[in-house]
Amino acid sequence: MSVDFGQVFKAFYSRKKQRDSAYFMTYKKRKTIIDKPDLPRCLFWEFRYDDIEWREEYRTVIARVIERGIPEHWLEMIRYYGESFVINVIKNEIVFLADYAIEEVCIYFSLRPEELLCYRRKQSKPGHWI
Repeated sequence: MSVDFGQVFKAFYSRKKQRDSAYFMTYKKRKTIIDKPDLPRCLFWEFRYDDIEWREEYRTVIARVIERGIPEHWLEMIRYYGESFVINVIKNEIVFLADYAIEEVCIYFSLRPEELLCYRRKQSKPGHWI
């Protein structure tokens, strides 16, 4: 029994081509999925989730995840934006966080409350006397 290597090569090449195109399509789908963080819709209930501009509305997304997210959501946020970017936004751009969120941020990222813009703003605005 003789084997025609030309036909074997053609069969292998056509299957490889199919596998490569299938991989490319999977990669393309995966790439579009990676273009947004894998965060639950319930965190953004008042927004149209599919219309959120994740890169442009980063302050809102980061603040929401910090205030309402669980540790897995924090990790996804850090994976998507990068830890140094998230820390910079928390320190210099987010103007309000609840007290419990400030404490959690300080513990998680080893920061002092005085480093956070939202904390400094709270200190500069005295509360109502009641």
